[in-house]
Amino acid sequence: MKRTALNAALAALLVLPLAGCGGASADDSGTVTVTIGYQSKTINTVTAGTLLRSLGYFERELAERGKREGVTYKVKWQDYATGAPITAQMTAGKIDIGSMGDFPLLINAARGTQLNRPTKLVSVTGYNLRGGLNTVVTGTGSNLSSIKDLRGKKVSTSVGSAADGTLVRALRQAGIDPEDDIRKLNQQPAVGASALQAGSADALSQFVAWPGLLAFQGRARALYDGAELNLPTFHGVTAREDFAKKRPGVLEDFLRAQAKATDYLNKRPVAAAESVAKATGLPPEVVYLYNGAHGIATFDTTVKPALVAALKKDVPVLKSAKLVGDVDVDRFVDERYVKKAYGDGYATALAATPKPPRSELWLKGEDRTRPFATPAEMLRQAAARQGRVRAAYVPDATTGTPWFADKAVWVADGTKLLPFVTPATAAAYTTAHPGARTISYNQALKQAS
Repeated sequence: MKRTALNAALAALLVLPLAGCGGASADDSGTVTVTIGYQSKTINTVTAGTLLRSLGYFERELAERGKREGVTYKVKWQDYATGAPITAQMTAGKIDIGSMGDFPLLINAARGTQLNRPTKLVSVTGYNLRGGLNTVVTGTGSNLSSIKDLRGKKVSTSVGSAADGTLVRALRQAGIDPEDDIRKLNQQPAVGASALQAGSADALSQFVAWPGLLAFQGRARALYDGAELNLPTFHGVTAREDFAKKRPGVLEDFLRAQAKATDYLNKRPVAAAESVAKATGLPPEVVYLYNGAHGIATFDTTVKPALVAALKKDVPVLKSAKLVGDVDVDRFVDERYVKKAYGDGYATALAATPKPPRSELWLKGEDRTRPFATPAEMLRQAAARQGRVRAAYVPDATTGTPWFADKAVWVADGTKLLPFVTPATAAAYTTAHPGARTISYNQALKQAS
């Protein structure tokens, strides 16, 4: 797809029917409606969307505010598949607060400036400092083995999404022009998943939770792990500037509620995964892959400098696709509200780093997972409990990205058992380590036991 077609496709997404009401304005009865745009199945936004909604924390914050002010507050949740329609509604004054990935956030900033409806990045939901939130997958019967094999192929993605950004960067690193050397199909995630299944797309580049879901269902296998880019990816919360100025206390209430939802997820990851699964229809095992105690994403509302720096590196990618012009990232980022909502612990949380990845075993009938220091230790326990394993997770030996143990590519190097998300990273290891060889998951279980 050429650039003109990309621009037309993006414009079509941004000019959608503007339904509902927002603007956090009082109606004739004195009720103030606050409208939240979220993506229920983009599960790294759950602390500002699906999970937060189910816990009711924001509504409780507003109920207390209403008592103090003598005002009735109402929350209206609007669910979308991607960030583009949320941006369209925000720039029309119909949504007050929204959550989306890093590339859509920049488009949100650009559109807000262009239409004189400026927005601000006010907090973060889930992030991965290496870029593991986005993955390129291919069919289980495909003969593609690396990103280099995509030259001349049809690749489905959502143009302007974080997953599209990962695809563009990965192709460029492989010496492939993302505009001229592949046929890019601009599709919603569900449409792209169907296209991959039908064979009308050779590969699919998408954000959470689509790659993990398709792998879990046995409908795809990983071709490229976004963490190979070693560049942070994240999802964040954006608010209309006029809303933030008019009702700063309400925005702070939202961010306090988000912090509580984040605390809930971090302390009760299995319960959170089950809750999100119930609300979205996603398998709990897939939700946990991304949002678990040692999942692909780390949840923290603070706006870390590394994430802001990554945003600045994203701008040229979007500019080259003519999806944005210049974006003043420093002006877009506004930590004032989350700092106030967070309180004295903000500086400490801002400096905190993610826990090192670990292998985990989730047994049937248990409401917690069991962590292990090494993949081999987890495999021994899984082999001893065959028939009772609900899910097993292992971190990629190179990137640290967690993946399903039975979907990983396993390498035996002497007594060491090493998991990899993709065949390419496994092949890179075996090439560099004479004697190392690729084995099946069942062989890995047998060797571990």
